[in-house]
Amino acid sequence: MAILAIGGTGQIGSHVVEALARRGAEVRAFGSEPSPRGAPAGVEEVIGDIFDIELMRRLLREASTVFVLNPAVADELARVLLTLSLIDEARIQRVVYLSMMGVDRFTDASRAAAKLAAEQTIRQLGLPTTILRPNAVFQNDVPLKDAITRHHRYTTPLGSVGVTVVDLLDVAEVAALELLRRERSAAPLPTEVIEVVGPEAHTGQSIVRLWSDVLGENVTYEGDDLDAVEQRMRGVMPAAGAYDLKLVFRGILREGVLGAPGAAERLVAMLGRPLRTYRSFALTMAGASS
Repeated sequence: MAILAIGGTGQIGSHVVEALARRGAEVRAFGSEPSPRGAPAGVEEVIGDIFDIELMRRLLREASTVFVLNPAVADELARVLLTLSLIDEARIQRVVYLSMMGVDRFTDASRAAAKLAAEQTIRQLGLPTTILRPNAVFQNDVPLKDAITRHHRYTTPLGSVGVTVVDLLDVAEVAALELLRRERSAAPLPTEVIEVVGPEAHTGQSIVRLWSDVLGENVTYEGDDLDAVEQRMRGVMPAAGAYDLKLVFRGILREGVLGAPGAAERLVAMLGRPLRTYRSFALTMAGASS
């Protein structure tokens, strides 16, 4: 029996699969498109449609533990409810589900509402699950590299309250460790929620001070203009998705996204090392642009 990674060929899921493969786990990655980096040695990629019920039943029959990552698309709720019901039907008792921080507060945004409904369904079905709630990841800023490093403008909406942004690789490693913990347990483990945060909170102003220091240039913050953010996002996603993301950002500007006390320390204990910092990410991105 293998670990089935649903959504295991995308940006975060492929890193989860790689982290599992490095630890010698038998893993199968399922997604709608192949991983752009290719599957690690020994990992089978299955490309298909989540709505192909018989395919999903076959994959779940051959799995003992399941990672669930659904894309933030218009039918995300239908996808995740179908997935969870099929997991329950297959009597799988070891699950890791990737949710999001703010899921219970930003419910005017469909991506948050879908994940909150998924968490509620997990509990109603009695599926023993680690619910991971990651914060925004550093790598969301990669498409802004030219704007930041050449034009010295920062447009990600972080607001003035604070966001404990986190490295995607740390999210993936925490997911892999939780999958292995559940896979290797003699009995199903209780459901629990883990916030996946970075080591420090950043605001719009603190992040531009950091970038100004890294680049030796004055970087300006323009992220509070959510109408401009929506228009920019419409260049890379459907208009409805850009508007939905704007609603999430509106909540971030209003109340921030800060981890509970002790959240970062718990992750450090799990990983056995410090969490990656945004400064180290910025230095790498600045070096890559020079």
